[in-house]
Amino acid sequence: MPLPLAGITILSLEQFGAGPFGTVHLADLGARVIKIEDPTTGGDVGRYVPPFAEGEDSLFFETFNRNKESISLDLNTVAGRETFEQLVAKSDAIYSNLRGDVPAKLRITYDDLKHINPAIVCCSVSGYGMTGPRAKNPGYDYMLQGLAGWMSLTGEPDGPPTKSGLSLVDFSGGFVGALALVSGVHAARRDGIGMDCDVSLFDTALSMTSYVGAWHLTGGHTPIRHSHSAHPSLVPFQVFQTQDNWIVIGCAKEKFYQRLCEVLGRTDLMTDPRFIDFANRYENRDLLIPQLDEIFVTKSTQEWLDLLMPAGVPCAAVNTVEEAFKDEHTISRQMIAHTEHEIFGSVRTPASPVNVGPKRIDHTRAPHRGEHTIEVLQDLLDLTDDQIAALRSSGAFGDAS
Repeated sequence: MPLPLAGITILSLEQFGAGPFGTVHLADLGARVIKIEDPTTGGDVGRYVPPFAEGEDSLFFETFNRNKESISLDLNTVAGRETFEQLVAKSDAIYSNLRGDVPAKLRITYDDLKHINPAIVCCSVSGYGMTGPRAKNPGYDYMLQGLAGWMSLTGEPDGPPTKSGLSLVDFSGGFVGALALVSGVHAARRDGIGMDCDVSLFDTALSMTSYVGAWHLTGGHTPIRHSHSAHPSLVPFQVFQTQDNWIVIGCAKEKFYQRLCEVLGRTDLMTDPRFIDFANRYENRDLLIPQLDEIFVTKSTQEWLDLLMPAGVPCAAVNTVEEAFKDEHTISRQMIAHTEHEIFGSVRTPASPVNVGPKRIDHTRAPHRGEHTIEVLQDLLDLTDDQIAALRSSGAFGDAS
């Protein structure tokens, strides 16, 4: 049974994190993702990111590029550009994560390519988008977490502005880029007309302020940070220190708070007018939380889980990364992708969470730079050995040998 996106071909001018994170899920779902790597710059910079980097490969690169192909092509040469345009005629989409003004400079926008393929979809993922006063600025996850207000929301109340432990703007932007591309391809196959997809990491980060942004924009709310990663409005919904570690408790419904009080043997906290409902607990969190702190520190995390989970109280251990990947649910959900690599041996990376149809288990390692150049040109363009040799001599692949 074909994978869901089998039959879609994507030419990708991508590097580092946000771009490749978006297309790795498309590749996992069966799309043919062909990375066009610039032979004059060493290709995708992600190849060289430490730790666990050797030569032109790294575990960072492996994580973002499984199930993809790579061709070396210098678009600044006449032959390289001509070859690229021939590939455009045979493809469904062009995907890039470059500075917002660069797609126009490289002539990879819809207006640049529609005469070659009227149905081509040109998806750009950039820091600030292709328009606006910051379009020419480079944008990276860290600075976007700051600019979009995320850092002001994260960390302890008396601590410095804090970023997320993961590059969530990059990853979210990759997902948005993948969604935009698939939507564009669907519309192009329906209507026969392609388009530009302008995905901004800044827009993505701003949109993810979600209800906090709505509270501010509509109600003039000024968000503040709460201790112990507490939810801004639901109480209790945060981490608590236990005898040996930490535990997350989430009372997102009144019934969960009632169950919690029963397990704790503190039904008085359930009937106390100050804590009787969401609104009152929100107003009196500084009175309630210290009492819960004193209780949770009396038992280990596992002891609390054994009591709370059977009672139907939403809770979870605060795992290390090692513990998270050893969790029985991780194994059951097949959330580790396995590939074999000449240098790194058996490579295990987090699998895609996008489950459409059967779970893909036959993954291939990330490509070596230019590994599939000949194969792709023969397959998509039916080029002969002599034609490929002529392209090589002209410098299209980055060398004149």
